[in-house]
Amino acid sequence: MDRLTLRRPDDWHLHLRDGEMLRAVTPETARHFGRAIIMPNLVPPVVRGAEAAAYRDRILAAIPESADFKPLMTLYLTEDTDPADLVAAHRDGIITAVKLYPAGATTNSASGVRNFDKVRPVLEAMAEAGIPLCTHGEVVDSHVDIFDREAVFIDTVLDPLRRNTPGLRVVMEHITTSQGVDYARSGGEDLGATITTHHLVINRNAILVGGIKPHYYCLPVAKREEHRLALREAATSGDACFFLGTDSAPHLDHLKENACGCAGCFTATNTMSILAEVFEQDGALDKLEGFASLNGPRFYRLPPNESQIVLEKGAPVDYPAHIDTVEGPVTVFDPMMPLHWRVVE
Repeated sequence: MDRLTLRRPDDWHLHLRDGEMLRAVTPETARHFGRAIIMPNLVPPVVRGAEAAAYRDRILAAIPESADFKPLMTLYLTEDTDPADLVAAHRDGIITAVKLYPAGATTNSASGVRNFDKVRPVLEAMAEAGIPLCTHGEVVDSHVDIFDREAVFIDTVLDPLRRNTPGLRVVMEHITTSQGVDYARSGGEDLGATITTHHLVINRNAILVGGIKPHYYCLPVAKREEHRLALREAATSGDACFFLGTDSAPHLDHLKENACGCAGCFTATNTMSILAEVFEQDGALDKLEGFASLNGPRFYRLPPNESQIVLEKGAPVDYPAHIDTVEGPVTVFDPMMPLHWRVVE
């Protein structure tokens, strides 16, 4: 096979930032994707419906006129979140979901949740209104090894939270472990899981072997090879609970390449080429449309995109090494392998 036609894909986990960065990176996603769940961890975070509406307007202004792209907004869950404001924002079509960050888990997460009892009324209101909760699934306890944070979160936070809030629809975002794969499969129709592009390609060796490679550092951090293979099996399985969320996270190079480098991989530019390469390697090109274009809309109870994209296989694609912004370059994720598939229409 050297030509592949898919429903236009969606990205169910995306960082666009704000200001000059927003204007530089939004076209990279809008080129291939129909919709994206937009992360709310700005500074300050997007915590009220009016703030989400204003952020949406700034994104819409950054979309090229030729692109057909719709941002799907989220609110940042805090211990002071107003359930009435949240439900109203969802009812009025301003937000699609709510994002849970355990305080201190990742970039701009200081305003996240420390005491889950304080957000119980919000979660109950979300369950009643059918509003999905997107979770950054890591504990931040200092005694828990960074490579174990996801598995501990599932056992000590996520599973009790779901048992205590029947009917709450949850997305396990950017799962990175075999435990995450297994739990997602066990959760029924109210549980889904996104898998990133880069976690299908790299394990922790990419970050650490031969010197520290800051552009492969992300949170949740890449794990052992056995976990990467579990993610590959899940993504290419056709199981409806797994869908694409790139977690594409742009940072200026000088903020990645320093003594306390930022976490995140910028994959918006070449994700579809990488996915086609991965799915072909695993003999699963027929499953790519489900993962990238169908399973996510099904979980979010939205119709799949009507439009299509076409990928063709040929000579390796030459993607730019950087995206230029007014404030400096952003490095495009390097998958460390030739990419033979390109989006041609």
